[in-house]
This record gives sequence, structure tokens and C-alpha cells, in this order.
Amino acid sequence: MSAVTSYTIQVPVHGRYLFRMPEGEVCAPLLAGFHGYGETAEDEMARLVAIGGSSGWCLCAIEALHPFRTPKGLSGASWMTSKDRGLRIAENVRYVDEVVSSLLDSGRVSGRMVLHGFSQGAGMACRAAVLGRHAVAAVMLLGGDIPPELERLERMRMVQLARGSRDPIYAEERFMCDAGRLSDAGVYCSSVTYTGGHGAVEEYYRSAGAFLGDL
Repeated sequence: MSAVTSYTIQVPVHGRYLFRMPEGEVCAPLLAGFHGYGETAEDEMARLVAIGGSSGWCLCAIEALHPFRTPKGLSGASWMTSKDRGLRIAENVRYVDEVVSSLLDSGRVSGRMVLHGFSQGAGMACRAAVLGRHAVAAVMLLGGDIPPELERLERMRMVQLARGSRDPIYAEERFMCDAGRLSDAGVYCSSVTYTGGHGAVEEYYRSAGAFLGDL
């Protein structure tokens, strides 16, 4: 009996994202966000809206390409799996590039862009900033680490790195390691530890708004 061989084939798929213009429908900078594991674009859009000062930005919440039903029976999506990891990373980066290109071509957003990522979405924000074709002004990471294999971190330019003091997923050791990696790469890093667990609270939203305002 002959051996079974594994192949891959590329096919078109549709991605989904949410977009909100600031009041007055003026051309404005872009704040694009990536949700966590098992979440949807609606979850990330709610976080972007809650950040102080974000009302003056174009907001875009991008949904991961890999949908599934959570154990609670809800619809969710994932940015990454362990299988064919290299292919998934390349596909995700191209996907984000196309979303941003479409928004730029529409004339609704200016060329200035900040990326925001929560939990698993933090790794996607890092990859989009470092591997994507669109330059970023800054990256905001909440409760998620920088992919260990990622290089050229200087492309992230400025980073807010945030963690809840009781977060069981994004450990303090990893948080400190990521801050050190950014420092070694010459990237300005604003490290924030707020009272809370794995998720955003009002204290985080205030610090995120201050970081965004300082840009």
C-alpha cells in the first residue's frame, strides 16, 4: 500500500471586518484591532470604542479567518492553529494588508495607523506591524505576548504593553521578557500593569486613551 501524502491548495476566502468613521465623516487616522481567541470582531470593536479619545479615529475591528463554535455554543474565531503555522501566518498578514489597503484606497482614512491586539490578537497585531506592508505609528498590546520568533521589532515603533495584575494567561515573567525585547530593539515601550485579570477594565481604557492621545 502506498503512503498517504499531504498537500495544500490555495483558495479564495472571505474575511469580515467592522468599520466606524468618526463624527463628521472626516478623513482620520486608523485604529485597527484584533480580537482574542474565540471572540468576534464585535468584541474587539467594543474595546476600541471604550478607549478614551478613540472617537476621533477611524475604528476597524478585523475578524480572524478561522471561525468555530465555542464550548458555550457561541460563534468565535481564531487567528492561529499549530498545524501549517507558517501558511496561517502568511495568510493572516496578507489578509490584514488587504483590509488596510482597501480602507486607504477608499479615502476614508489617513495614512497614520495604530494597531491594537487583545490576547491571541496581540500576536496578530505584532505580525501585522512587523511583517505587513503598511507602516504603523504604534502598537497597543493587551494581555498577549510578542511572538517569540518575531524579529525586526523596530517596525513596531512605539508600543503600549499592558497586563492585568491577576492575569493567569499572560504571565508577569512573559510580560517582563517582552518589555526587555522591545527595549533591546530600541522600541519605546510604555509598560502598564492594572488591577484586574485577563481582560480590559476602566483603568486600562484610561491608560490606553492617554497613550493614544500622546501620539
